[in-house]
Amino acid sequence: MSKLDFKTAVEQEEARLRLLHPTPSDIPGCVSVFDDYISCSVIRSQVKSIYRFGHRTNCDRKFEEFKFCLSLKIMHPEEQRDAWIRRRAEWWAHRRLGKSSEDVWDIRE
Repeated sequence: MSKLDFKTAVEQEEARLRLLHPTPSDIPGCVSVFDDYISCSVIRSQVKSIYRFGHRTNCDRKFEEFKFCLSLKIMHPEEQRDAWIRRRAEWWAHRRLGKSSEDVWDIRE
């Protein structure tokens, strides 16, 4: 069982994301985030979800990401990157600490 706490997981994810997105221009723009939301909402995606899982896909998280992206527009680019990295790191930390079908390995330090 993993002894990883949320704060440590967020710090690890932030470090990983800072390497993947070294400059403010590396974070996704609002247009691509909006495209993700639209692609989730289209009929093809919804029909596929109904076929596979028996229910429609919930696109609320993608819409929240789009609203978050719009809220970053008033910030300096480096602040935008920091806020985006922090939000994604928290999301990944929640995902890592929650139950998953991928609960096989612990991250090495």
